[in-house]
Amino acid sequence: MEEPRKPEGFPEEKLYVLPDYLSEELLRHPLARGLYVSDIGFFPRAAYHYRERPEGCDSTIFIYCYSGEGWIELEGRSQSVSESTLIVIPAGTPHRYGASLRDPWSIYWFHLKGDYAADYVSLYGLDAGPLRLPPSVQADWTESFGRVYSMLTDKPYSMPVQVHVSQTIGQLLGRIGLGVGGSARDRKRELDLERAIRYLNDRLADTVKLPELAMHTGLSKQHLIYLFNQETGFPPIEYFLRMKMQKAGQLLSLTGLSVKEIAASVGIPDPYYFSRLFKKRMGVPPTEYRSAPKG
Repeated sequence: MEEPRKPEGFPEEKLYVLPDYLSEELLRHPLARGLYVSDIGFFPRAAYHYRERPEGCDSTIFIYCYSGEGWIELEGRSQSVSESTLIVIPAGTPHRYGASLRDPWSIYWFHLKGDYAADYVSLYGLDAGPLRLPPSVQADWTESFGRVYSMLTDKPYSMPVQVHVSQTIGQLLGRIGLGVGGSARDRKRELDLERAIRYLNDRLADTVKLPELAMHTGLSKQHLIYLFNQETGFPPIEYFLRMKMQKAGQLLSLTGLSVKEIAASVGIPDPYYFSRLFKKRMGVPPTEYRSAPKG
């Protein structure tokens, strides 16, 4: 039996579509018509997600696979899409894409229109195929996405907001273009950081100390601290704690596990200590985080 497919409609999704009348206004405004967001969304664990546009789309589509896996077919050529990967679909390009059945992707995405959308893609070579984003650019993406989505859903009718969104997206495309390129030294730094983060991510249920992480990466403790501070804004162990709290937040939102069970699953056996750590980094206690509406 054929697997079910769905274009959208996922628990805790975020979705905004620009009304037609606003799109017409933006096309007339000199500061916005060059580049503007027509659609934007976040689909977490998007099981059976599928889209097919045989004639292409009238906008340029950006899809960032935050986690999980998926696939894309452009003009008959299929490629897999893995975690931390960006795909760009130029306007008018026939395509299909969907989530992996085994490990459905979580994706941030937006559609861009305007006189300069194709120029940004061409300038930075963003349509060269799936692009693996380094950690620093991944952080830029999620931060910029959150800001843009909040602005568009709070005050979509405000032209100053729309102009700011246009500038924010343009800057993000520049950071992506420059971050994916770079010198051999930049590439080595990104690989060192990715290796360290992957090691930490595989041990969220454990305790990892700085000497152990330094030994695994082959870097000195001082250089590792410098690398993390430069690329993430936090020293390694603080970044590890934030990864644990992010994982705990997902478990609070998506499972019925108790706070004690979640604390243990991220390597913190004392639930009271876990609650203090969680509140300090997430802003609210675990029980309040679980009950807060999301999406």
